[in-house]
Amino acid sequence: MSLLAVHDLAVARGGMRTVEGVSFALDAGQALILRGPNGIGKTTLLRTVAGLQPAVSGRIEAAPDAIAYAAHADGLKTALTVTENLRFWAQVFGRTEITPAIEAMNLRDLTQRPAGTLSAGQKRRLGLARLLVTGRPVWVLDEPTVSLDADSVALFATVVRAHLGQGGAALMATHIDLGLPEAEVLDLTPLRASTASKDVKPAGFNEAFA
Repeated sequence: MSLLAVHDLAVARGGMRTVEGVSFALDAGQALILRGPNGIGKTTLLRTVAGLQPAVSGRIEAAPDAIAYAAHADGLKTALTVTENLRFWAQVFGRTEITPAIEAMNLRDLTQRPAGTLSAGQKRRLGLARLLVTGRPVWVLDEPTVSLDADSVALFATVVRAHLGQGGAALMATHIDLGLPEAEVLDLTPLRASTASKDVKPAGFNEAFA
């Protein structure tokens, strides 16, 4: 059984469909990279798959609590230290171990630093380290390498490869080559919805998630 399966999915931003007819499946050890021009709906699709906004139509299949989502916001509490932030997020997901995340994202020299004092790249590494304390098998990632230098991009690519090697899966939108030869690519361009295709906002639609 796939860790994540998407069937004939259509998603909308601001009441207007962006892409439709999206179907794919991710098994253990698989990665899928979304491609397409800016504005086509990659972020909207990822947010829908992650459960942050409803789909217009179609079906998403994943085990309960299988998905961990990371986007542009790092989700950090600036007054807390690196260690305290990771402990907080580990507790949210019912876990306690944070040392592997600290080591994997090269944060060991920053553990006692308040998150608010970190550079943009350091904050990003800490934000991505949250993925490692969730224990969730499916990572849904929207431009995860923003603010990272070349060394940190390579570090993150290693983390993703390790996650896949341990039976996880990853769905991501990124313009950076992460050096994942096993990753497949889904170009959303042919799935762009017609500009005349409008939809009434689904019940529960939150414009803040558009």
